[in-house]
Amino acid sequence: METYQCINIEQAAQLIAEGAVVADIRDPESYSQNHIHGATHLANDNLHTFIQQADLDVPLIVCCYHGFSSQSAAQLLIQQGFDQVYSLDGGFEAWQAAKPDKCSQR
Repeated sequence: METYQCINIEQAAQLIAEGAVVADIRDPESYSQNHIHGATHLANDNLHTFIQQADLDVPLIVCCYHGFSSQSAAQLLIQQGFDQVYSLDGGFEAWQAAKPDKCSQR
């Protein structure tokens, strides 16, 4: 994959069920209050470590608030060597509305 792809909630849920990794790029407070089960908070201070420790061949879903910021982050991660990167359409807001049982609250 040379660029990321935008995917909907159902496609993301299927990829997660198959072992995809979720990177949440929202601010730390929002992430700590609620996030997709198993998501890793990704920010500038842990980006390098995240990339070093990641399996670049495992699908990666990038999540933000509404699905816009995740697109540029997804493209950056493609440039860093990830093979399959996806931006979640509608972001965490859409995920939480559709899959509240698949969220982790504080």
